[in-house]
Amino acid sequence: MIYIGNHVSVTAGYEAMGREELTLGGNTFAFFPRNPRGGRSKPVKPEDIEALKVLLEENGFGRLVVHGAYTMNLCSSREDVRGNSIEMMRDDLILLQDLPGNYYNFHPGSHTGQGIETGTDQIAHALASIIEQVEGSTGRPIANRILLETMSGKGSEVGGRFEDLKIIIDKFLDIAGAERSKDIGVCLDTCHIWDGGYDIKDDLDGVLAEFDRVIGLGYLHAVHLNDSKNKCGSHKDRHEKLGEGTLGNDALKRVVRHPLLQDKPFILETPNDDEGYRKEIAAVKSWITAR
Repeated sequence: MIYIGNHVSVTAGYEAMGREELTLGGNTFAFFPRNPRGGRSKPVKPEDIEALKVLLEENGFGRLVVHGAYTMNLCSSREDVRGNSIEMMRDDLILLQDLPGNYYNFHPGSHTGQGIETGTDQIAHALASIIEQVEGSTGRPIANRILLETMSGKGSEVGGRFEDLKIIIDKFLDIAGAERSKDIGVCLDTCHIWDGGYDIKDDLDGVLAEFDRVIGLGYLHAVHLNDSKNKCGSHKDRHEKLGEGTLGNDALKRVVRHPLLQDKPFILETPNDDEGYRKEIAAVKSWITAR
């Protein structure tokens, strides 16, 4: 079994997000705690978060996958951009301390010409600092696991190869301590890794075996389920509706049914409106039950 959902808006509040996802047929969801392009997060009422927690429990939801703003770049060559990105992630994670046991997913960033070694080093140090700040500010252990997203590898983007994420994880653990392995992980995006050159259409088993060899499947905690407009290895990152892209429904069915990917939240990031998401969620559920 997997959990399936999509991105919903935080505009109407936290409980409202859960109720919206119920109308779409999902049992997990993703959301941006602030504008996806940056800006300040909306103040949250404690009773609103508590109401959402009750709704999630009563309706058997899986873990949520909160998404960091697209404008964050922990490995920019500009110090002001790195500093602002650290502040955004820190503030998001402080807010989410009252919604524990979920995931905070983000794009690792682009090294903007500094090179992969410098970029991964900056990301690892930033994550260690952010967690220290969150715990110092709240007086509690960090409540949600941070997930590095697999990327398509366009330009100077970090995360287009599994090795990039392995380097970040190893550097982070060297800085923060091995016991911090419980605070870090990976979200696998099907469009991104396909565009990045991993053939999950004809060799899903081989790709997952490579992930396990390089990073370890114990670090894989969530999946972004997307088709792609591009051929494998294009390094372009353009999502498509399920079954309408170069991956196709048969390949995506194998992903959601794969035994190594069960019990994880799957988030749709396809170019859809609510009705489109409702249909895709129903379709994915039918794939799971029609084995």
